[in-house]
Amino acid sequence: MKKLLAGAALAAVSAYAAQAADAVTLQLKWVTQAQFAGYYVALDQGFYADEDLDVEIKPGGPDIAPAQVIAGGGADVIIDWMPSALASREKGLPLVNIAQPFKSSGMELTCRNDSGVTSPEDFPGHTLGVWFFGNEYPFLSWMAKLGIPTDGGPEGVTVLKQGFNVDPLLQKQAACISTMTYNEYWQVIDAGLTPDELTVFKYEDQGVATLEDGLYVMEDKLADPAFADKMVRFVRASMKGWKWAEEHPEEAAGIVLDNDATGAQTEEHQIRMMTEVAKLTAGSNGALDEADYQRTVDSLLAGGSDPVITKEPEGAWTHAITDKALD
Repeated sequence: MKKLLAGAALAAVSAYAAQAADAVTLQLKWVTQAQFAGYYVALDQGFYADEDLDVEIKPGGPDIAPAQVIAGGGADVIIDWMPSALASREKGLPLVNIAQPFKSSGMELTCRNDSGVTSPEDFPGHTLGVWFFGNEYPFLSWMAKLGIPTDGGPEGVTVLKQGFNVDPLLQKQAACISTMTYNEYWQVIDAGLTPDELTVFKYEDQGVATLEDGLYVMEDKLADPAFADKMVRFVRASMKGWKWAEEHPEEAAGIVLDNDATGAQTEEHQIRMMTEVAKLTAGSNGALDEADYQRTVDSLLAGGSDPVITKEPEGAWTHAITDKALD
C-alpha cells in the first residue's frame, strides 16, 4: 500500500510539474527543415524545458500563412519575413518583431544563362518565377527600385506565380526563379544544371536584402507581463538552440530529420541546408539590428508609385524581450 501511495504521490508531482510548464506554440513559416533547426534543437536538447516551457512547434506549408494563424489565435509566436510582417501590420494586424535570429538574407533569383538573362538589364521581356503568400514583397521592392514594371507589358517582366519547386526553371517556363541559398538552389543543382549554366542574383549583393525569419507576436500580448516573461525565456532558449546548431550542423540536421513527420527530407540535403543557414544566423545574438530594420523599411518604401508599405512603420519592433533574454 505504501508503494502504491508513494507511486501516486510521485505521479501527482510529475503531473504538477508538467502542468507548471508554460505552454508556447510556435508557428513555422514553412515545413520542417533545417531552416528552423534552432527551435528543434532547443526542444531536443531540453533548452525549452530548462526555461520551464512546454513548446509546440507547428510546421508550416503552402496553405499556411503564419500571420493568419496568429491572428486566429493558433500560435503565440510566429516566424515570418519582415516585409510580410510589416505589410500585415500596415493592413491592420499589429505584429511586433521581438527577436531576429537571421542576420542575413538567403533569397536570390536564379536564372538560366541560355535564357539570355545574365544581368538585371536583361530582365524586361522575360518571365520570372516569384513566390507569393507574403514572399513576393522583396521581389516587388527590387523591381520597383530597378524601375521595371511587373505587369507583363513589353517594358517589364511577366511574373509567374511560382510553386514551391524548381520545375519552372528546369522546364524553361521561366528564365529565372526564386531560390534560397540553403534550399532551392541546391535542388536546381541536384536536378542536373551546373553552376556554370546559371546566373544567381543574391538580394544581399543587389542591395535589396530584407530581413527574414524573425520572431513576431501580437502587440497587445506584450502588455501582459506573464506573456512577456514567457517570450523572454522562449527567445533565450531558442537562441541557445541556434548557436548549438551552428556549432553542430550534422547533429542539428539529424534532430530536424527526427522531427520531420513527412519523411520527405534527406540527410544530405538537411546537412547542406544547415551549413548554409548557419551563414545567415551567424553574427546575430537574437537582437534586432536597427540598421538592418531601417534598411528593410527603406527598401520597402522605395517602390515609387507601388511601394510594399506606404508609410514608416511605428511600433513594429521592440528590444524589450531580447534585452532581458540576452542580459
